[in-house]
Amino acid sequence: MDVLFIADPLTQFKTYKDSTYAMMAEAARRGHVVYTCEPKHLAWTGGDVEANVQRVAIVGDMTDLHRDPWYAAHQAAPRALNSFTAVVMRKDPPFDMEYVTATWLLELAERGGARIFNKPQAIRDHSEKLAIGEFPQFVVPTLVTRDPSRLRAFHDQYGDVILKPLDGMGGMGVFRVKPDGMNLGSIVEMLSHDGARSVMAQKFIPEINEGDKRILLIGGEAVPYALARIPQGNEVRGNLAAGGLGVAQPLTEHDREIADALAPVLAARGLLLVGLDAIGDWLTEVNVTSPTCFREIMDQTGFDVAAMFVDALERAAA
Repeated sequence: MDVLFIADPLTQFKTYKDSTYAMMAEAARRGHVVYTCEPKHLAWTGGDVEANVQRVAIVGDMTDLHRDPWYAAHQAAPRALNSFTAVVMRKDPPFDMEYVTATWLLELAERGGARIFNKPQAIRDHSEKLAIGEFPQFVVPTLVTRDPSRLRAFHDQYGDVILKPLDGMGGMGVFRVKPDGMNLGSIVEMLSHDGARSVMAQKFIPEINEGDKRILLIGGEAVPYALARIPQGNEVRGNLAAGGLGVAQPLTEHDREIADALAPVLAARGLLLVGLDAIGDWLTEVNVTSPTCFREIMDQTGFDVAAMFVDALERAAA
């Protein structure tokens, strides 16, 4: 297969923990030809959607995840997206208008015959925070609103709450407000931009002390291990980007119940890879843009998540 990965610049990759690198290395190991580009390299020419792409060779000992350099790239050249066996969208958030524009361009490429994973419309249609609303049986008491009075009333009702923006990533902008309500007004004003932007409020889940679990769904099946991202010190956020400690663990019975309910629904929409977030028994997010945690699970358990992904990609692109 010729596989194009649309991603952030390769110079920014940290191969010891980067899931996109794990995918690329596994694809190359199997003899597939790997190409890369960034969303800024996409162009619609009035006919096909093309991109300036680089063919990439993985160099050095692949067991050395700290080697530099780890790749050799050919000169970039324009190529139509429908000429690839598969196109894998792996650009990290923020999910801004340029990200949305990239999904529109990728949809045009699909109409021309390109095979794109995850499906661009499905990426765009799934708010990673709001998607939990489709599965209320797994959701802790939650409110989404831009009305400051509703947010204050939610805090009055539940006492200990989490407030976060709908477009955050890596734990950015996540606040806990305890029953004393300290700084509630300031936090609501800041997150809502004085009522101009919607905010998500959720009842605080004490099991965060045991970790914010990332459950990976690949090709409609659950990876048998989750990565529990455990907050450190006085931090309330378990996100790895916020200093959380990642501990791989087998899925619990309730983790599997959530995964089994969501996996076929999301796979049918063209979402080859999904990262569910769960705290305790509660589903908190449905991540579809660029789910990660491959390397941590692989390193700690020996389960080859990248191989499972490339298996699913080969089946889907066949």
